Amino acid sequence: MYLEFYGLKEHPFNVTADPNFLFFSKKHKEALSCLYYGVDQRKGLIVLTGEIGTGKTTLCRAFLNQISKSIKTAFIINPFLSGLQLLKAIADDLGIQILGKTKLSFILELNKFLIKQSEAGNNVVLIIDEAQNLKAKELEEIRLLSNLETEKHKLLQIILVGQPELNQKLQLYNLRQLKQRVMVHYHILPLDEDETSSYIYHRLTVAGCDGSIKFSPLAIKKIYGFSQGTPRLINLICDRVLLLGFIREKRYIDEEMIGLCINEISQILE
Repeated sequence: MYLEFYGLKEHPFNVTADPNFLFFSKKHKEALSCLYYGVDQRKGLIVLTGEIGTGKTTLCRAFLNQISKSIKTAFIINPFLSGLQLLKAIADDLGIQILGKTKLSFILELNKFLIKQSEAGNNVVLIIDEAQNLKAKELEEIRLLSNLETEKHKLLQIILVGQPELNQKLQLYNLRQLKQRVMVHYHILPLDEDETSSYIYHRLTVAGCDGSIKFSPLAIKKIYGFSQGTPRLINLICDRVLLLGFIREKRYIDEEMIGLCINEISQILE
């Protein structure tokens, strides 16, 4: 609705996980470096956590877009699966044909695939998003997959991505073996106030803004105060305020406009 008014080529504040809009804060750079390190060094099990809306999924998509073609990947975004369903989803994503329907047949075929990829000089990465929703039984299945290895390195690099509840789940006594296998762990923190301002203008630039859209310093402060630096909340506020700016025919966003939008969002989120 407001794209033509602002001269934008696309919506700058969608809440979808579009890697083209990823803003590399210090935390996101460190998180991405941890993913690269864990995969490149074949560490086996990597855990990436962060609060809702901190950009974990977007970061993973950016990671997948940037890695070498010699790295084969499976990306599971629906963890509400039984152990066997999870194995089938992994096999399907990797393009592995499984003739049998037992858990053992899946494991054997997966192991053959991993060995073949290793011999070809390739690496294999499994990313499971929203991993905090995995039950203890399925997390134990992940531990068994992490055991697939040669004498030199792990055959499968597993990245568990989730909310802080995942850390709590890994503290369970019956998952202590899984926790001991976590070789790389990074927790993404929200943006600070300066990063919040940079984040907003970064997304506007990616969307084609020519610099005509301005946020007052107090508007930025108000956005940060409400969002506490959580990218998803920043997007909600900014998308709504651009609509308000379009209605008022204003390209300068002040704190009064932000306040109105925060009140509307607060009512929805209650």
